Amino acid sequence: MFTEYNMEMDDYKHALKNETASAPGVTRQQLTKWIAAADQFAATGDANFADDGEIAVSPALNVGKPLKPAAVLILLVNQGTGEGVGGGEGIAAEPRVLFTQRTAHLTDHGGQISFPGGRVEADDRDAFHTALRETEEETGLDASRIEVLGSIPHYSTGTGYQIKPVVAWIDGPVKYKPDPKEVVECFEVPFSFLINERNHRLESAMYKGRMRSYYAVPYHHRYIWGATAGMLVTLTRVIAHARRA
Repeated sequence: MFTEYNMEMDDYKHALKNETASAPGVTRQQLTKWIAAADQFAATGDANFADDGEIAVSPALNVGKPLKPAAVLILLVNQGTGEGVGGGEGIAAEPRVLFTQRTAHLTDHGGQISFPGGRVEADDRDAFHTALRETEEETGLDASRIEVLGSIPHYSTGTGYQIKPVVAWIDGPVKYKPDPKEVVECFEVPFSFLINERNHRLESAMYKGRMRSYYAVPYHHRYIWGATAGMLVTLTRVIAHARRA
Protein backbone atom coordinates (compact mmCIF):
# COMPACT_ATOMS: atom_id res chain seq x y z
CA MET A 1 0.00 0.00 0.00
CA PHE A 2 1.08 3.56 0.53
CA THR A 3 4.55 4.00 2.01
CA GLU A 4 3.10 6.38 4.60
CA TYR A 5 -0.56 6.40 5.50
CA ASN A 6 -3.10 6.86 8.22
CA MET A 7 -6.07 4.77 7.17
CA GLU A 8 -9.32 4.34 9.00
CA MET A 9 -10.30 0.85 7.85
CA ASP A 10 -13.98 0.03 8.27
CA ASP A 11 -14.96 -3.52 8.95
CA TYR A 12 -15.39 -4.86 5.42
CA LYS A 13 -16.80 -8.26 6.32
CA HIS A 14 -20.11 -6.98 4.90
CA ALA A 15 -18.63 -7.57 1.45
CA LEU A 16 -18.43 -11.29 2.10
CA LYS A 17 -22.11 -11.35 3.06
CA ASN A 18 -22.92 -9.99 -0.39
CA GLU A 19 -21.00 -12.74 -2.13
CA THR A 20 -23.99 -15.06 -2.28
CA ALA A 21 -26.23 -12.21 -3.41
CA SER A 22 -24.30 -11.70 -6.62
CA ALA A 23 -25.64 -12.10 -10.12
CA PRO A 24 -25.83 -15.57 -11.72
CA GLY A 25 -23.27 -17.01 -14.13
CA VAL A 26 -22.51 -15.16 -17.35
CA THR A 27 -21.94 -16.56 -20.82
CA ARG A 28 -19.08 -15.67 -23.12
CA GLN A 29 -21.56 -14.25 -25.63
CA GLN A 30 -23.19 -12.02 -23.02
CA LEU A 31 -19.85 -10.67 -21.89
CA THR A 32 -18.75 -10.04 -25.49
CA LYS A 33 -21.92 -8.04 -26.13
CA TRP A 34 -21.49 -5.99 -22.96
CA ILE A 35 -17.85 -5.18 -23.65
CA ALA A 36 -18.68 -4.17 -27.23
CA ALA A 37 -20.80 -1.38 -25.73
CA ALA A 38 -17.73 0.08 -23.98
CA ASP A 39 -17.03 2.44 -26.89
CA GLN A 40 -20.39 4.10 -26.19
CA PHE A 41 -19.68 4.39 -22.50
CA ALA A 42 -18.65 7.85 -21.33
CA ALA A 43 -16.33 7.22 -18.38
CA THR A 44 -17.40 9.15 -15.28
CA GLY A 45 -13.96 9.58 -13.76
CA ASP A 46 -12.88 6.03 -13.06
CA ALA A 47 -10.97 5.81 -16.33
CA ASN A 48 -8.66 8.44 -14.85
CA PHE A 49 -8.66 7.04 -11.32
CA ALA A 50 -5.00 7.09 -10.26
CA ASP A 51 -3.44 4.13 -8.51
CA ASP A 52 -1.64 6.42 -6.03
CA GLY A 53 -4.91 7.49 -4.48
CA GLU A 54 -5.96 10.48 -6.59
CA ILE A 55 -9.61 10.61 -7.60
CA ALA A 56 -8.43 12.15 -10.89
CA VAL A 57 -4.94 12.44 -12.30
CA SER A 58 -3.48 15.88 -11.71
CA PRO A 59 -1.92 17.37 -14.85
CA ALA A 60 0.95 18.55 -12.64
CA LEU A 61 2.03 14.97 -12.01
CA ASN A 62 3.39 14.46 -15.51
CA VAL A 63 3.96 17.92 -16.97
CA GLY A 64 5.61 17.56 -20.38
CA LYS A 65 5.80 13.78 -20.04
CA PRO A 66 3.62 11.55 -22.22
CA LEU A 67 1.89 8.71 -20.45
CA LYS A 68 3.62 5.35 -20.95
CA PRO A 69 1.34 2.76 -22.63
CA ALA A 70 0.59 -0.42 -20.72
CA ALA A 71 -2.01 -3.18 -20.76
CA VAL A 72 -3.53 -5.67 -18.34
CA LEU A 73 -5.70 -8.74 -18.88
CA ILE A 74 -9.00 -9.10 -17.06
CA LEU A 75 -9.33 -12.84 -17.67
CA LEU A 76 -12.51 -14.76 -16.93
CA VAL A 77 -11.83 -18.42 -16.22
CA ASN A 78 -14.71 -20.70 -17.21
CA GLN A 79 -14.64 -23.81 -15.06
CA GLY A 80 -18.17 -24.77 -16.12
CA THR A 81 -19.24 -27.51 -18.48
CA GLY A 82 -20.38 -25.36 -21.39
CA GLU A 83 -18.32 -24.68 -24.49
CA GLY A 84 -16.16 -21.61 -24.57
CA VAL A 85 -13.61 -20.48 -27.15
CA GLY A 86 -14.76 -21.34 -30.63
CA GLY A 87 -18.34 -22.40 -30.05
CA GLY A 88 -21.48 -22.77 -28.00
CA GLU A 89 -22.75 -20.61 -25.21
CA GLY A 90 -19.73 -21.00 -22.96
CA ILE A 91 -21.96 -21.21 -19.89
CA ALA A 92 -20.10 -21.18 -16.60
CA ALA A 93 -21.87 -21.79 -13.32
CA GLU A 94 -19.57 -19.20 -11.78
CA PRO A 95 -16.81 -17.74 -13.96
CA ARG A 96 -13.91 -16.38 -11.98
CA VAL A 97 -11.38 -13.62 -12.62
CA LEU A 98 -7.62 -14.19 -12.46
CA PHE A 99 -5.41 -12.06 -10.21
CA THR A 100 -1.73 -12.20 -9.34
CA GLN A 101 -0.02 -11.45 -6.05
CA ARG A 102 3.18 -9.60 -6.94
CA THR A 103 6.48 -10.42 -5.26
CA ALA A 104 7.47 -8.04 -2.48
CA HIS A 105 10.84 -7.06 -4.00
CA LEU A 106 9.42 -5.49 -7.17
CA THR A 107 10.01 -1.76 -7.54
CA ASP A 108 6.51 -1.01 -8.80
CA HIS A 109 3.70 -2.05 -6.44
CA GLY A 110 5.61 -4.90 -4.83
CA GLY A 111 3.42 -7.27 -2.84
CA GLN A 112 0.19 -5.91 -4.25
CA ILE A 113 -2.64 -7.69 -6.04
CA SER A 114 -3.01 -6.91 -9.73
CA PHE A 115 -4.17 -8.19 -13.08
CA PRO A 116 -1.41 -9.77 -15.16
CA GLY A 117 0.08 -7.19 -17.51
CA GLY A 118 2.76 -4.60 -18.00
CA ARG A 119 4.14 -1.88 -20.22
CA VAL A 120 3.85 -2.09 -24.00
CA GLU A 121 7.22 -3.12 -25.47
CA ALA A 122 8.56 -1.93 -28.83
CA ASP A 123 8.10 -5.33 -30.47
CA ASP A 124 4.52 -5.83 -29.27
CA ARG A 125 1.98 -5.65 -32.10
CA ASP A 126 -0.48 -3.72 -29.93
CA ALA A 127 -1.75 -3.48 -26.38
CA PHE A 128 -3.80 -6.67 -26.80
CA HIS A 129 -0.59 -8.52 -27.64
CA THR A 130 1.06 -6.96 -24.59
CA ALA A 131 -1.69 -8.20 -22.27
CA LEU A 132 -1.50 -11.74 -23.65
CA ARG A 133 2.32 -11.84 -23.64
CA GLU A 134 2.57 -10.58 -20.08
CA THR A 135 -0.11 -13.02 -18.91
CA GLU A 136 1.75 -15.97 -20.38
CA GLU A 137 5.05 -14.79 -18.91
CA GLU A 138 3.65 -14.12 -15.44
CA THR A 139 1.21 -17.02 -15.01
CA GLY A 140 2.37 -19.75 -17.40
CA LEU A 141 -0.99 -19.86 -19.20
CA ASP A 142 -0.85 -20.66 -22.92
CA ALA A 143 -1.89 -17.41 -24.60
CA SER A 144 -3.19 -19.32 -27.62
CA ARG A 145 -5.99 -20.71 -25.42
CA ILE A 146 -7.19 -17.23 -24.45
CA GLU A 147 -9.93 -15.50 -26.43
CA VAL A 148 -9.86 -11.71 -26.34
CA LEU A 149 -13.38 -10.28 -26.09
CA GLY A 150 -12.56 -6.57 -26.20
CA SER A 151 -11.42 -3.78 -23.91
CA ILE A 152 -12.84 -1.12 -21.60
CA PRO A 153 -11.84 2.58 -21.34
CA HIS A 154 -8.20 3.39 -20.69
CA TYR A 155 -7.15 3.91 -17.10
CA SER A 156 -4.51 6.61 -16.44
CA THR A 157 -2.39 6.45 -13.31
CA GLY A 158 -0.56 9.07 -11.30
CA THR A 159 2.64 7.08 -11.82
CA GLY A 160 2.57 7.97 -15.51
CA TYR A 161 0.92 5.01 -17.25
CA GLN A 162 -2.08 4.79 -19.54
CA ILE A 163 -3.43 1.27 -19.15
CA LYS A 164 -5.64 -0.55 -21.64
CA PRO A 165 -7.71 -3.12 -19.70
CA VAL A 166 -8.27 -6.07 -22.05
CA VAL A 167 -11.14 -8.44 -21.26
CA ALA A 168 -10.72 -12.10 -22.19
CA TRP A 169 -12.06 -15.61 -21.62
CA ILE A 170 -10.46 -19.02 -21.15
CA ASP A 171 -12.04 -22.43 -20.70
CA GLY A 172 -10.79 -24.72 -17.98
CA PRO A 173 -9.08 -26.66 -16.83
CA VAL A 174 -6.25 -24.21 -16.23
CA LYS A 175 -2.98 -24.73 -14.41
CA TYR A 176 -0.87 -21.77 -13.34
CA LYS A 177 2.92 -21.72 -13.28
CA PRO A 178 3.70 -18.28 -11.88
CA ASP A 179 7.06 -16.68 -12.64
CA PRO A 180 8.72 -16.55 -9.18
CA LYS A 181 10.63 -13.40 -10.14
CA GLU A 182 7.35 -11.47 -10.47
CA VAL A 183 4.44 -13.43 -9.00
CA VAL A 184 4.03 -15.09 -5.62
CA GLU A 185 0.76 -16.78 -6.57
CA CYS A 186 -2.19 -16.75 -8.93
CA PHE A 187 -5.72 -16.85 -7.56
CA GLU A 188 -9.29 -16.34 -8.76
CA VAL A 189 -12.29 -14.39 -7.47
CA PRO A 190 -15.92 -14.95 -8.60
CA PHE A 191 -16.81 -12.53 -11.39
CA SER A 192 -20.26 -11.88 -9.96
CA PHE A 193 -18.72 -10.78 -6.67
CA LEU A 194 -16.41 -8.31 -8.42
CA ILE A 195 -19.18 -6.63 -10.44
CA ASN A 196 -21.51 -6.32 -7.45
CA GLU A 197 -21.44 -2.61 -6.54
CA ARG A 198 -22.16 -3.43 -2.91
CA ASN A 199 -18.67 -4.92 -2.72
CA HIS A 200 -16.93 -1.75 -3.94
CA ARG A 201 -15.42 0.43 -1.23
CA LEU A 202 -14.22 4.02 -1.50
CA GLU A 203 -11.35 4.35 0.98
CA SER A 204 -9.11 7.27 1.93
CA ALA A 205 -5.62 7.66 3.35
CA MET A 206 -3.01 10.29 4.04
CA TYR A 207 -0.24 10.14 1.44
CA LYS A 208 2.61 12.66 1.26
CA GLY A 209 0.65 15.11 3.35
CA ARG A 210 -2.57 14.90 1.35
CA MET A 211 -5.76 12.95 1.83
CA ARG A 212 -6.17 10.66 -1.15
CA SER A 213 -9.14 8.49 -2.12
CA TYR A 214 -9.13 5.18 -3.98
CA TYR A 215 -11.36 2.17 -4.59
CA ALA A 216 -10.99 -1.17 -2.84
CA VAL A 217 -12.72 -4.52 -3.34
CA PRO A 218 -11.85 -6.69 -0.31
CA TYR A 219 -12.39 -10.43 -0.76
CA HIS A 220 -11.82 -12.68 2.26
CA HIS A 221 -8.18 -12.02 3.24
CA ARG A 222 -7.39 -10.41 -0.13
CA TYR A 223 -7.30 -6.62 -0.39
CA ILE A 224 -7.77 -5.55 -4.02
CA TRP A 225 -7.30 -1.79 -4.26
CA GLY A 226 -6.01 1.16 -6.28
CA ALA A 227 -5.79 0.91 -10.05
CA THR A 228 -6.89 -2.75 -10.08
CA ALA A 229 -10.03 -1.99 -8.08
CA GLY A 230 -10.64 1.16 -10.12
CA MET A 231 -10.64 -0.85 -13.34
CA LEU A 232 -13.12 -3.27 -11.77
CA VAL A 233 -15.41 -0.33 -10.98
CA THR A 234 -15.10 0.87 -14.58
CA LEU A 235 -15.89 -2.64 -15.86
CA THR A 236 -18.92 -2.81 -13.57
CA ARG A 237 -20.24 0.50 -14.91
CA VAL A 238 -19.62 -0.52 -18.52
CA ILE A 239 -21.65 -3.71 -17.96
CA ALA A 240 -24.42 -1.83 -16.14
CA HIS A 241 -24.59 0.66 -19.01
CA ALA A 242 -24.77 -2.16 -21.57
CA ARG A 243 -27.51 -3.93 -19.65
CA ARG A 244 -29.63 -0.78 -19.61
CA ALA A 245 -29.09 -0.04 -23.31
